Amino acid sequence: MTVDEDAQPEFCSYERFGLRFFQHAVTVERIAAGVSGLTGTPIEFGPIAAGPGKIAKVHATGAIGDPAVSPLADAEPLRFGLHVPVDLRFAVSLPATVHRFLADVGIDLTLAARAAEPLRVVIDIDPPEAADITVLLKAQGLTSSVLQWVSGMDGELKRFIVRYIRAELAKPHIARARSVDLRPFMLDVEP
Repeated sequence: MTVDEDAQPEFCSYERFGLRFFQHAVTVERIAAGVSGLTGTPIEFGPIAAGPGKIAKVHATGAIGDPAVSPLADAEPLRFGLHVPVDLRFAVSLPATVHRFLADVGIDLTLAARAAEPLRVVIDIDPPEAADITVLLKAQGLTSSVLQWVSGMDGELKRFIVRYIRAELAKPHIARARSVDLRPFMLDVEP
């Protein structure tokens, strides 16, 4: 958008100015750029004891796909949807057998951009619920398919992913990355 420097300015309130500044500064493209570093990040966990009596051991590996960002609200607070695809390969080891699975996981998060003192932008991330997770689980073999069906593995995997993401969001380095101090940017601008 270009501005005609010779035209009479259209004055607005500081509140309106602040909202317009936020809408210009916090965009889908900037949020996408901020999360693009997740792409390709490897995921590995386990072995984790699971099931009745914790007799099963679960081990998983995978990678994060390309996150997608979409606008949800352009009023205060600005809100964005973040869809994070994850490809997982995991094995469930029982005393006599190993069952293998492939999972296409979709994680849908809601982000809100908020203003904070002094001159900070804070991106809040709503902790996910099981309903925010989609799982397409593919068992490798007939006995693995039976185990998947009998154990309710899809729901169990969703609950685990919710706990994992909530723990990740609580980490101090994640909290620091979600807070941007704008003062250094203002000081870099020459008067």
